[in-house]
Formats: sequence, structure tokens, C-alpha cells
Amino acid sequence: MREDHLEALSLLHDPVRRSLYEAVAGGGGEVGRGEAAEAAGVSRTLAGHHLDKLVEAGLLESGFRQQERRGPGSGRPAKVYRRASGERSVSLPPRDYGVLASVLAGVVDALGAEERAEEAARAAGARMARGHRGEPLEAVLRDRGYEPYTEAGRLRLRNCPFHALSQEQPLLVCSMNLALCQGLLEGLGDRPERAELDPRPGECCVSLADPPRPSKTNED
Repeated sequence: MREDHLEALSLLHDPVRRSLYEAVAGGGGEVGRGEAAEAAGVSRTLAGHHLDKLVEAGLLESGFRQQERRGPGSGRPAKVYRRASGERSVSLPPRDYGVLASVLAGVVDALGAEERAEEAARAAGARMARGHRGEPLEAVLRDRGYEPYTEAGRLRLRNCPFHALSQEQPLLVCSMNLALCQGLLEGLGDRPERAELDPRPGECCVSLADPPRPSKTNED
């Protein structure tokens, strides 16, 4: 277990810091101090103090956003925050599933067994759905770490739970992730084709189309 990870994650035990972290992470990009303070229900000064503590711990990153107005009197650049790209985890006793996952992904690639891997992922998604029968799809995806949000008629996934592995084997991991989501939808009684590959920088490679609206019938 890495002590720095434990110390960093312990900061989120404080409800204000956790609210501020969630406000920044949920912003999907750069979030200003005022925005984060409003979301957490605290003052800008208090928010700034806690946000900087989260930056020191490596949970957030900070930068500066230039004001739209340029020239004399435009003011100083505004400080902004975004979720750090690095991962933090704690396991007691220590476990390292990532190494074995990387090895298995390499084996699949070497054997050319991508189709079999997609079939296995789809079956895994269907099994996963058994523990979430009757739950809203967004709640299930949130519980699995995808961080869903709605935008322009699609359900997008802000976080990829398999990000580290996808950097090593992007084609394989993204195709398996798609199959997993389709199996999950099917297991929940939904249309699996709602899930599609739709990559965006910094987000999951899968997004979901909104379900079709019931057709209206004319009554005499």
C-alpha cells in the first residue's frame, strides 16, 4: 500500500473537500473557484483553501484562465481547477490486478482472440446486470464508475474505469468495454444497440443514445 495514496484519499473524508472535489470532477474540465464554492455551499475563501490542499495532494491540478477582456483593467487570470489525470487507490492487503489484466490483454492480442474477448465481455455485462435489476441505468453506470451525464440527447460517460489498460491496448479495451456495456443493457432489459463507440478526449469511448420515445396513437 502506498502511503501517499492513503494520505491523499484521507483528505476526502472531510465533507467540504469531498464536495469540492466532486464539483471539479463533475465539471468535466476547468472549474473556477467561485463555481466550486457555489456547488459546495461554502465561501470562495474557504473553497480556495481546500482546493489548494487537494492540489498539493495530487487529487486536483490547477492553472489559470485568461479573462475574456484583454488589456489594461482586464484583471488577473482566474485560477481554475481540474481533476488530476493520475490514479489513486488503496488496497488492504495490497493487491495488483492491473498487472495481470495487462498480461491477459497482451495474450488476447497475440492470439488474435478479440472476438472471443468481446463475447466474454458481453456475457460479463449481462451477469453484472443481475445484481441491478429494477435500478435506473444511470445509477448502475454510476455505481460501476462510469460517471454518466446527459448531453444533447446522449448519455455520456465522463470516466473510463479501464483507463490505464486502454492506454496499452486501446482497440481491444474499447471494443470489450462496448461489449460489456451492451451486455449490461441487454441484461437490464434495454436495447444493447443504444451503446456505441463514441470516443472523446479524457472520457470513456462509449456513449449511449437516448431510448426512443413511445409512439403516440391517435384515438377516434
